[in-house]
Amino acid sequence: MVFSILKKDKKTKARLGILRTAHGNIMTPAFIPVGTRAAVRSLASDEIKSSGAQAILANTYHLWLQPGDNLIKKAGGLHKFMDWDGPIFTDSGGFQIFSLGERKWSAAPHQHAGGGFLKNSGNNSPFNVKISDDGVSFQSGKDGSVHKLTPEKSVRIQANLGSDISLVLDYFCGYPFKRESAEKSVELTTKWAERAGKEFLRIKKSAVNKGQLQFGIIQGAGYKKLREKSAKEISALDFDGYAIGGVAVGEPEKYMYQAVEFSVPFLEENKPRHLLGVGTPENIIEAVKRGCDTFDCVIPTREARHGKAYIFTGEGLKYKTMDIKKKMFAGDFKSLDPNCDCFACARHTRAYIHHLYQIKEILGLRLMTEHNLMFYNRLMEKIRASV
Repeated sequence: MVFSILKKDKKTKARLGILRTAHGNIMTPAFIPVGTRAAVRSLASDEIKSSGAQAILANTYHLWLQPGDNLIKKAGGLHKFMDWDGPIFTDSGGFQIFSLGERKWSAAPHQHAGGGFLKNSGNNSPFNVKISDDGVSFQSGKDGSVHKLTPEKSVRIQANLGSDISLVLDYFCGYPFKRESAEKSVELTTKWAERAGKEFLRIKKSAVNKGQLQFGIIQGAGYKKLREKSAKEISALDFDGYAIGGVAVGEPEKYMYQAVEFSVPFLEENKPRHLLGVGTPENIIEAVKRGCDTFDCVIPTREARHGKAYIFTGEGLKYKTMDIKKKMFAGDFKSLDPNCDCFACARHTRAYIHHLYQIKEILGLRLMTEHNLMFYNRLMEKIRASV
């Protein structure tokens, strides 16, 4: 079995489980650090592991364009390429194409939903994004080269990457939600999921990457009936697990939680549920209560780059954040968190880490990143213990 439920919470939908992959088991609920380009920002693999991380998530879109999935295949797959022997998730690549294009250049939300074009603003994000029933075409922001990503192509790229858990290509709409765009996202996501599932089985029969699992994705924006429709349609395709998408796209938190509440009742109980792109500690706690098992988000690493540390304030799940860049820490010789035994807390003071940020020394970023990842993984340990 891919997923086993060990225990269920009596008061909520939270559950304790084991997600089995070709490169090891993941105890759930679990947080999955994001290693976008086959690297978790500033950390080596052994440092990621020492933070308590059980798996990482890499980005299909970025690795496809650079250095290329064929090169990574020649290297022996992502695990050997980046020296990580644990489980790896890969997303489909669609999020970056849709979200970056929409956020950077759309004069109005969902401008491209009907097949319209978006113009490049001069950065390295994709432009001239065009959505069709066949897939998505775009130009690379790096060199203007034209690319097309189809559901089948996404499956083949992820097979070359050799991840343990791959996601199907999906289409989502950002916030504010519009019914017409949400309906289109559900329709396309289901059609693409059917095609991705067939391609996945075809590749598996050819003995390439036999251990890889495939997750379907639920869409539907903030609409109950559409989430139900999507969950039923994707569930009927019998994937190894499911991801709830189209959240953390600028919507109020209540819509994020509703997306989970609207979807979970229509997904098989004995399969894992991943919540894409989420989130803050509060988001994770609330999503676990609603039945989600795994999460990925850039928050702990991104906040570390800005000097923000997460600190537990006592027993339980209560915590605070600390901006180490503030002048008040210049002469503070206490450890970052007296109750943490990460390298930063065990060996250095707040004053020293503050100094590193002031002189823009990368060591400060490294220390804070490892600390924040350890906080998140200890948060998940506390959640699992509470279940």
